[in-house]
Amino acid sequence: MSKHHKDWIHHAPGTNSNRLERIEAYFAGNAYAMHRHDTYAIGTTLSGVQSFAYRGSERHSLPGGTIVLHPDEAHDGQAGTGDGFHYRMMYVEPALIQQILGGQPLPFVKEGISANPRLHAATLALLQRMDSPMDALEEQDALFDLAHAMHAISGKLAGDSAGSQRFDYLAAERAREYIHTAITDNFTHNITLEELAEHSGRDRWSLSRDFRLLFGTSPYRYLTMRRLDLVKSLLMRGDSLVNAALAAGFTDQSHMTKHFSKTFGLTPLHWLKMHGTNVKR
Repeated sequence: MSKHHKDWIHHAPGTNSNRLERIEAYFAGNAYAMHRHDTYAIGTTLSGVQSFAYRGSERHSLPGGTIVLHPDEAHDGQAGTGDGFHYRMMYVEPALIQQILGGQPLPFVKEGISANPRLHAATLALLQRMDSPMDALEEQDALFDLAHAMHAISGKLAGDSAGSQRFDYLAAERAREYIHTAITDNFTHNITLEELAEHSGRDRWSLSRDFRLLFGTSPYRYLTMRRLDLVKSLLMRGDSLVNAALAAGFTDQSHMTKHFSKTFGLTPLHWLKMHGTNVKR
């Protein structure tokens, strides 16, 4: 592709689970500022060099490898050469991986890039036919293969002693489900850790630790991400920045923009521009 090619992002049609986002994109230069999100980012570079800072080092993804960014790990993104880079990526909720593995510590690929052929094949199976949705059973089979491929090659996060710890997956899952129920009823409701502990049957600090271990992020960050999901939906529908921020439970537009930029590496206005959408101020 020419270095003069315009940046673009294409979202694949919604998946059967509605918890798996798939994109194809091209960037000529700088793509994303440093940011972090509460999903896995798993994908492959189709052409060019996809460079990104990750866990203290600069990584360079080439065609044929697999990118696996762990939830809540800061990273950026830019072209490694003047020709830009073309890639496909999916964003997978840790809860989907947990449902397949049955409450294991989240798989972790230390370097953020893997040459493992089993992982690459499982990734490609989920990044095909970007212009149409996958069949339900096809998607579920591919997610099963992906989760087990990641588990087979994963290591532990630095300082993680989960192997010697006791954790309660069911309690953490009850807390996660309660967050979804509470924000569906009222996005502006301020959920407390004590509230989550009461509904999960786990003491608050053990619950907080288990939630991070099993879902890759803190309860507060998980709640914030669900609010940002609503912001994106409202903006794509044509709502103003102010209305989207307030409807999602943020104190004001500035508060929402700060979280949006830290999470996605783009301001809301830039994000909408990439999708060819204008926004009301």
